[in-house]
Amino acid sequence: MSEVTIIGVAGAGLSPFVIIALGLANVLADGFSMAAGNYSATKAERDNIIRIRAIEESHIATHPDGERREARAILELKGLSGTVLEQATDAIVADRENWIALMLEGEYGLGGVDPHPMRAALATFLAFLVAGLIPLLPFVFGLGQAFTLSAWMTMGTFFVIGAMKSRWALSSWWRSGGETLLIGGAAAAIAYGVGTLFHG
Repeated sequence: MSEVTIIGVAGAGLSPFVIIALGLANVLADGFSMAAGNYSATKAERDNIIRIRAIEESHIATHPDGERREARAILELKGLSGTVLEQATDAIVADRENWIALMLEGEYGLGGVDPHPMRAALATFLAFLVAGLIPLLPFVFGLGQAFTLSAWMTMGTFFVIGAMKSRWALSSWWRSGGETLLIGGAAAAIAYGVGTLFHG
């Protein structure tokens, strides 16, 4: 977390210029690293989907009757039965794309969303850049009590990130925000403590 690094550097009592230079370098390096990791993971996921799709296309082409029975079984597990089951099976296998999509979802648990590695990487980098630059702003603009302002902005950033995370979690926004604030605050306190060891 670049925010924690900035707090640690500030704790070492370095000049605002050094804090900005090290903070910016850390934000860009960490952002690129996270983006590259997300790109690689998303590309591997996409490649796996392409590989499995090719397998299913081959199975449908060479063993259509067996694949039709599998499609019927998948629909049956979804609660269809009788005439409705047969009609749904006929409708699915009549459309090759729908047939393949059903097999991917029913056999492998793969959704219909096609991952975009570069888009995922850019989103990660931009999010990391925005969050990481916020604590640097008081130093960039030469504000008084820059460290105090940076610390408060860092804590606020942690809380906002946690609150936004609650959209995909079971906890409430304030609880998720508080948890992220607590974890990030503890990390920042440790970084600041280590930084003070090099002060002076």
